[in-house]
Amino acid sequence: MERRPIGVVQDLFRYPVKSMRGERLSAVEIGAQGVIGDRAYALREANGRVITAKKWANLLECGARYEAPPTPGALALLHLTLPDGRTIQAQDPAASAVLSTALGRPVELARAQGDQRNHAEIDPTTIFGDVPVEAVKPGLTAATMPDSFALPTGTFFDAASIHVVASGTLAHLRTLTGAEAQLDARRFRPNIVVDTAPGVEGFLEDDWLEGTLEVGEHVRIVQMRPAQRCVMTTHRQADLGRDLRILRTAAQHHHNQVGVWASVGAPGTVRVGDPVMLVK
Repeated sequence: MERRPIGVVQDLFRYPVKSMRGERLSAVEIGAQGVIGDRAYALREANGRVITAKKWANLLECGARYEAPPTPGALALLHLTLPDGRTIQAQDPAASAVLSTALGRPVELARAQGDQRNHAEIDPTTIFGDVPVEAVKPGLTAATMPDSFALPTGTFFDAASIHVVASGTLAHLRTLTGAEAQLDARRFRPNIVVDTAPGVEGFLEDDWLEGTLEVGEHVRIVQMRPAQRCVMTTHRQADLGRDLRILRTAAQHHHNQVGVWASVGAPGTVRVGDPVMLVK
């Protein structure tokens, strides 16, 4: 078994509300189910489905941040920033009504519950931007692809409890897309960005598969698998413009995969600057 350094923690992110902009942090607590407070909330339609920026891009015009670090048993006060810049508290009884008006559709702000089975909406005609569905999902087309997908029971995660991407991968994708492309980590909504060695570029996470990442003193990230990307990587958010080329390039050069989805093998605190080791 080999244990070797692959970089240090460059950025840490938490997304309190699914599909809203999140928080860039200097340290996070990672529990058995991922970053504490991550995707703890989502917006539901009247039919019970979770809405996402995969279908409703204007969700990324909203942001969410905790007033203090959340704990597993008691999430801190949550502040929501609306598209017009106003801020409201998620705990306000009128929060759902205010969000509905701001987003132009009736929604309810909901907390993840341990036994819920949730489904999230997509638009099959736009889920992969201008990349045809059949190029990503052989055997399916925009006409036959379902308009929703199941989330892991009791969560608002798409597929896994933690998501990691390498800076060298983003640099490689920028080169492939065009030097002017805004290949910012925020487009991919990772929890951890690993700053890999300068000049070492490519789809670096491929080498991590079947291994374990040791992050800092205690955290272990396991069961890594390629993260399939969707139209969210192309949406406008904050200072990042709309750019369909990003997903097109990922599809053309790497089967539409960027970064890894994973599980937590051992919890703990992670800080920016912590070493990252790969064990295989």
